[in-house]
Amino acid sequence: MSIEIRNVSKQFGDFRALNNVSLDIASGELVALLGPSGCGKTTLLRIIAGLESGDAGSILFAGEDTTDVHVRERQVGFVFQHYALFRHMTVFDNVAFGLRMKPRGQRPSEAQIKAKVHELLGLVQLDWLADRFPAQLSGGQRQRIALARALAVEPKVLLLDEPFGALDAKVRKELRRWLRRLHDDLHVTSIFVTHDQEEALEVADRVVVMNKGQIEQIGTPQQVWEHPASPFVYGFLGDVNLFHGRAHEGELLVQGMKIDAPEHAAASDAKAFAYVRPHDLEVERYAPGATGIVAQLTRALVVGPIARLELTPQDAKDGKGEQIIEAQLTAEEFNARGFREGETLVVTPRRAKVFVDHGAGV
Repeated sequence: MSIEIRNVSKQFGDFRALNNVSLDIASGELVALLGPSGCGKTTLLRIIAGLESGDAGSILFAGEDTTDVHVRERQVGFVFQHYALFRHMTVFDNVAFGLRMKPRGQRPSEAQIKAKVHELLGLVQLDWLADRFPAQLSGGQRQRIALARALAVEPKVLLLDEPFGALDAKVRKELRRWLRRLHDDLHVTSIFVTHDQEEALEVADRVVVMNKGQIEQIGTPQQVWEHPASPFVYGFLGDVNLFHGRAHEGELLVQGMKIDAPEHAAASDAKAFAYVRPHDLEVERYAPGATGIVAQLTRALVVGPIARLELTPQDAKDGKGEQIIEAQLTAEEFNARGFREGETLVVTPRRAKVFVDHGAGV
């Protein structure tokens, strides 16, 4: 089922949670609403579900306005962060609950319910736990049962609010893969809320990056990662270094070096800044006459195949420049170069995203 969100706004007292948000979601698509706490993503999800109503705007399911349709009539499955399973019921009864609550004319027989529940438990790979109670399950198992319960009523739309937020990192990673496979099998239109960039980029067909009640960017995971539309998106998606300088005729001048910025050829001595990801920094030993940012290696952390370096620029000591620069090398390269903490190095960006400051207060 397709979903159209049209000019939705929502205010809580003086706090504007959503400001004129519009979004189209195609039938069968898996979309992530990604952003920091307070950006409006959960409020938007609750308005789509019918658990909350907007102050303005409308929600259309398959072209029909559902703005005033009660949550029970929307055919929406909802999965919360904290499982919300009935503790006094077995796994089987939890999954069967929605089917048994249907009006008498629509309710399947007990034999049909039994077949449906076992089919769903097989789908989430937990059929063997049918007679257990929620307290006897791990967090990851409980969340899969919550998903099976949401799917039991055959929702046209599945909404997930930080579904794996309460779980440890290893279980979260396993469930992300599992959710993606499940979605590929079922093709239920799904929207999930997360503040975890890795989760959104790994699972979703499209990512909707939100900030302060508005949409900053919509795109495939690759599009938002490789072509961030704004400084906020660049800074929010993964580790990044920020360098301040001046843009002039297609170049950014920063701390004694030039960075190509052909997209700003019209800029003339304008205040600007460059975002550089740690793996896009070239690191060399310092030699007299070297061009780049001269910095001292203050900390080197080698974990698995990656060496993470923290460097303090020379300029930072007298209050200018950036305080810490983060760079990444392969552990193999780091060991081969023999860099040592306390050494003076030179870093130069291989690739940078330059934004000219148009007085937005960045």
